Amino acid sequence: MPIDRDVFFSKVRQKPFAGSLTQQQVDGLNAILDAWEDGWEPSNSDLRYLANPLAQSAHETGMKMWPIEEYGKGGNASYAKPDPTTGKAYYGRGLIQLTWADNYKKADSRMGWKNNTSCYWAPELQLTLEYASPTMFVGMNEGWFRSSGGTPNNLAKYFSGTKNDVFEAREIINGDKNTVPSWSNGVSIGNLIKGYHEAFMAALTAAYVEPSPEPEPEPEPGEQVVSVIISAPPGVRIDVQVINGDET
Repeated sequence: MPIDRDVFFSKVRQKPFAGSLTQQQVDGLNAILDAWEDGWEPSNSDLRYLANPLAQSAHETGMKMWPIEEYGKGGNASYAKPDPTTGKAYYGRGLIQLTWADNYKKADSRMGWKNNTSCYWAPELQLTLEYASPTMFVGMNEGWFRSSGGTPNNLAKYFSGTKNDVFEAREIINGDKNTVPSWSNGVSIGNLIKGYHEAFMAALTAAYVEPSPEPEPEPEPGEQVVSVIISAPPGVRIDVQVINGDET
């Protein structure tokens, strides 16, 4: 699903980015759109499946739109302790914070990353857009980041033909939708992200380019009958050569 980048950036520059974008933000947004257009989000006929990851990553990265490390590198959390096999700690990294060794392994398995491309063995790879963008899309689509009652919280749970629960969709990433940060002028995290989602959705809707239909194939040539009358005087021999296409 192609997105007209000029239209998209002219819209998001005003909202939710308050009039300007850094080059890092532009590069990060372009990488996310590239991953979308490359098919990492399998439900890419629904623009909400792009708008919400953009909105969640805007909040998770402090509007940088660039992969970051978890503040405090996980502190005393269990996932912040060095893994006995790799010696690495699997605190949050990425556009959406990927935590726990099992999720790093899941990303490797799902995306086909192995050996020197394995983010289990090199978790710092999740700080690159090449890794963080598909991890965000696939992880949110499949519900890697959070579950409720054993059921993964994924995009399909909140966005479908009958659902559009933008506020509740924060549950895909974190259960803090009702938390009001000290810097937000009284706006809860769920409503902050809802505002980002709506701004991205408006930009994407304006920038969406309808794919051109596949051209109709040329019709197969039908059989043609050619009638020829040849007259010759007695004693004249007539040789006739019939050519049918490339065949004689």
